[in-house]
Amino acid sequence: MSTATLAKGIEETLDGPIGYDVQRVREDFPILTQKVHGKPLVYLDNANTTQKPRQVIDALATYYSEYNSNVHRASHLLGERATEAYEGGRAKVQRFLNASRFEEIVFVRNATEGVNLVAQTFGRKYVKEGDEILISAMEHHANIVPWQLLCAEKGATLRVIPINDAGELLLDEYEKLLSPRTKLVGITQMSNALGTVNPVKEMIATAHRHGVPVLVDGAQSAYHMAVDVQDMDCDFFVFSGHKLYGPTGIGILYGKSEHLENMPPFMGGGDMIKTVTFEETTFGDPPYRFEAGTPHIAGSIGLGAAVDYLTGLGMANIAAYERDLMAYGTAALSEVPGLRMMGTAKHKASVYSFLLDGIHPNDAGELLDRQGIAVRVGQHCAHPVLQRFGVTATVRASLACYNTREEIDALVRALHKVRELMGA
Repeated sequence: MSTATLAKGIEETLDGPIGYDVQRVREDFPILTQKVHGKPLVYLDNANTTQKPRQVIDALATYYSEYNSNVHRASHLLGERATEAYEGGRAKVQRFLNASRFEEIVFVRNATEGVNLVAQTFGRKYVKEGDEILISAMEHHANIVPWQLLCAEKGATLRVIPINDAGELLLDEYEKLLSPRTKLVGITQMSNALGTVNPVKEMIATAHRHGVPVLVDGAQSAYHMAVDVQDMDCDFFVFSGHKLYGPTGIGILYGKSEHLENMPPFMGGGDMIKTVTFEETTFGDPPYRFEAGTPHIAGSIGLGAAVDYLTGLGMANIAAYERDLMAYGTAALSEVPGLRMMGTAKHKASVYSFLLDGIHPNDAGELLDRQGIAVRVGQHCAHPVLQRFGVTATVRASLACYNTREEIDALVRALHKVRELMGA
């Protein structure tokens, strides 16, 4: 089914409060029709990775079967087609993020590599001994560890914005932490462990008043809500393709041109240079300066197809549908005896992180899997935020554009069954 057909379906049907026909959307995801342990699959591990629509799968198959070739260097038709499709993916991401320039979109493997690229280029250039980097207490390890490594190398200090018991940032404390020593703020737009949606636009404006650039981790937010990097005014933004219904192994670093043009290369090799002699190398302009070697060509093409798919659905439609689904699920889960929700922020999206009294999350996850329900259990690569709440692990169910109220009902029934089986 084409994205145009889907968009038409959204306009013409009234399935739910905003006319979003989720059943037609589900038809595009082949994996959702299978059974697990003899039960229909209920996939609620989307904060980990999303499933892929047929349009993305077909785009990958077409590249490998019809015009597989390297990019930027072949003088034949297949190479030209591959280069056009590869750079077409970059242009689609530029529009998706509303970046002002094509050159501001850098291909990386994932959001993690995007953060590391900034840390090892911008950070190494501008962070000195005695400086400070500011992050929050709810960050994913990918937005903690690179800054720890940089601080250890440079003799800088990592400062942390605290959160309250609802899982919300203390913005008064944030402003107090900003100082002339602060060289960068790294903040998640949406917590993978709590679902909290942070007021990043406001936080960026505050940082900029102090002359501090801001990196936004959009790994969790980019597939739930529209992102406008110009309106947000972030200096850097990262996300992973595999969470955006695209392939694994491809991600995006957006950077303002004035930063990218002044950052040294991340890696050395082919396709990131202008000239090479044994005495001297001159480097290419952004974004190619940061893209050494043969890139993930199929990844860019698949990511472009995912962007087309989401654009066809409409990010505003997806966000509104998921808000309604989130509210339905919050109410339904509150009726499960002994369930304690972690993260009750006023502004949150698409993540339920919870504990069942007397039942270890690992046991709950295994029993849910036997009933066909895929969730994640553990620390979610966010150890510090779980430590803040005094727990070692949670069960996490997370939503995407293809989930339904019926699947939430199935989750609730399964949780009652878990409590029964465990004698809780």
